[in-house]
Amino acid sequence: MLRVLPTTIAVFLLVAPAALAHDGGEGWYGATNDKVVTNAGFILIAFFPLFILFASMLQWKLDKRKNARKQAAKARAASRRWQGGW
Repeated sequence: MLRVLPTTIAVFLLVAPAALAHDGGEGWYGATNDKVVTNAGFILIAFFPLFILFASMLQWKLDKRKNARKQAAKARAASRRWQGGW
């Protein structure tokens, strides 16, 4: 199985461009020109910084919640009310 896997992947990678080249190689969007390619580039330029910003904000919020949970657990452990048992 492990001997056949690299060969299979190589064959798939070599055959994939021919399989995806339908409609004269235009792809899903259709014929492209310089304006379409430039606009796609601008979209990518805007997407990645925004993605990093939102992912960072999400991580900051999750870290804030984690720290609040840790502090609450520490406060519960130090409280005389929750020590002992019945």
